[in-house]
Amino acid sequence: MKAAAAARVPFCPALQAFQRILTMKLLAHVLCLCLGLALAWAQSDANAPAVPDRCLGLEMDAVAVNEEGVPYFFKANHVFKGFHAKAEHSNGSFTELDDHPHLGHVDAAFRMHYEDSPTHHDHMFFFLDNKVFSYYQHKLEVGYPKDISEVFPGIPDHLDAAVECPKPDCDEDSVIFFKGDDIYHFNVRTKAVDEKEFKSMPNCTSAFRFMEHYYCFHGHMFSKFDPKTGEVHGRYPKEARDYFMRCSKFSDQSDHVDRERCSRVHLDAITSDDAGNMYAFRGHHFIRKDEGNDTLRADTIENAFKELHSEVDAVFSYQDHLYMIKDDQVFVYKVGEPHTHLEGYPKSVKEELGIEGPIDAAFVCEDRHIAHIIKGTDIYDVELKVTPRVAGNKRPFSLFKKVDAAMCGPGGVKVILGNHFYHFDSVMLFVAGRALPEQHKVSLELFGCDH
Repeated sequence: MKAAAAARVPFCPALQAFQRILTMKLLAHVLCLCLGLALAWAQSDANAPAVPDRCLGLEMDAVAVNEEGVPYFFKANHVFKGFHAKAEHSNGSFTELDDHPHLGHVDAAFRMHYEDSPTHHDHMFFFLDNKVFSYYQHKLEVGYPKDISEVFPGIPDHLDAAVECPKPDCDEDSVIFFKGDDIYHFNVRTKAVDEKEFKSMPNCTSAFRFMEHYYCFHGHMFSKFDPKTGEVHGRYPKEARDYFMRCSKFSDQSDHVDRERCSRVHLDAITSDDAGNMYAFRGHHFIRKDEGNDTLRADTIENAFKELHSEVDAVFSYQDHLYMIKDDQVFVYKVGEPHTHLEGYPKSVKEELGIEGPIDAAFVCEDRHIAHIIKGTDIYDVELKVTPRVAGNKRPFSLFKKVDAAMCGPGGVKVILGNHFYHFDSVMLFVAGRALPEQHKVSLELFGCDH
């Protein structure tokens, strides 16, 4: 049988050669196809929009403050939340903005915070071409997007910027819209539109209201303006990266001291030494305010505390030494010119203070030997004169969900959150407090900034 089968399928060298040639050609075609796909994918990646970096100097498309007071900076299809977070896709927070790709990016945005307008109170409005989107608690309102002319009659399409303007900043609760040289004051109650001319102000590419001041962004510069007249007072324009973003380097034209004392970026840590000199840390920089003559100096952390490099979590002063906490380590410096880094440091937060790092804030009150450590919504006491040190007497506080920095002096405790601080006469009153005390501005009242 095997011999018969062999006889039916004769050996053919020519056929085998042909099959080999055909196989090689097919492999060549497959390799070409794979190479073409790889090149196409590479080309696609090369053409894909890069994630924007605001420290390179960006012209933002729009700026709006959310219901918690956090500014959102929009660029193309990305948003920067706060002053130092990296860019994220805006559709992660406002999904429907991407459902209408023909509308392009956000042209203007604002949050309406008028309790007399319950329909729109605490709503965020986004303007894209001829449409407006209304969000409440990050959910798109039913029926939106709508034509801008339907919600804001008399206001043109394709806006450049918008900002809310409550009484008495404006004569009536209003929204100010910008388009080229044209300025429109929209009365929220009557829907009347008053066209104005702001001669001294540049054309705004975005605008927002922050800490009761009004800012017009043009490119990566900004100017503070009067919402009624458009007048710009003081030394403007200024570099937006210096005041509204936490970047590692100053711009070439920066006034270092003015930037640090007037920055809107929250502090990472603050303390005062035994002589009453105050140190405030933010990102890669710190500012020192000397007791008595109120002289302000700004410098990089890298220059004055080279072992730390940048971005501390908490700092407290004790017996002419600065205890500086970064992540899960403690660095100790003897106060002087220059500051001297103590041998044997850094040590772990656990070894030095008896608590696991990182922590949020720390302070020592005058004539005491107790370091008060804030971690989350709890405060601990660490007796500094005993060894080993242990974090005990844990107590929760309820006034704040988080604390950025805190310090203690002869007048009591200052607790800093964002751009404001709150004064308490004692640690006990801070822990037991159930109502927020008066709100104070960090830049104005701690550092004497005029804006």
